[in-house]
Formats: sequence, structure tokens, C-alpha cells
Amino acid sequence: MKKIILSAAFLAVAGLTSVKASEIKNPIEVIAYQDSTTKTPVELKDLPEPVKEALKADTVKEWTPTAAFLVTNADKTEYYLINVKKGEETGSLKIDKDGKVVQ
Repeated sequence: MKKIILSAAFLAVAGLTSVKASEIKNPIEVIAYQDSTTKTPVELKDLPEPVKEALKADTVKEWTPTAAFLVTNADKTEYYLINVKKGEETGSLKIDKDGKVVQ
């Protein structure tokens, strides 16, 4: 008798927990845009001479360069991204290959 009651209870629970899946009526489009900007690490000693001179300018000479990257955008424009540090403060500068600061 116990087996019959347990079997009936099991079937009742299994019947209640059935999945009711339905077809999606409005599909959602997922669009992923890929950033085509590349960032290549550059040694500080390998920076072009105009960029090194720009780092010696009065406005930034108290900042110490810590890392440099050559950034190439999708439209083929290039600039150097220089991470700098002064005490506990950190920042970054964008300088083109001619030594001009890029906004």
C-alpha cells in the first residue's frame, strides 16, 4: 500500500513540474560593435624624439612617465598614450608622433 501511495505522489509531483516551453514570438536582435582601436605597448626609450621632447616641456616635466602605448584608430590616425605619475597622482597624455598634445 505504501508503494502505491508513494508512486501516486511521485507521479503527481512529476506532473506538476513539467516544463511549458513556448516559441519566442518577437526575437531579439543582439548587435555587437567591435572597437577597431589597437593599443600596442612601446618602451619609453623607443619613443620618437619629438615625443620625448614634449615630455620635457615645462607643463609636464614634473610628471614621470611610467608606460607608453601606440594607439591606432580605425581611421588610421595614431598617437602615443603615455601614462604618467606625480607622487600619488596618476594620469595620461596623448601625444602625436610630431610631439603635439592631442585632445
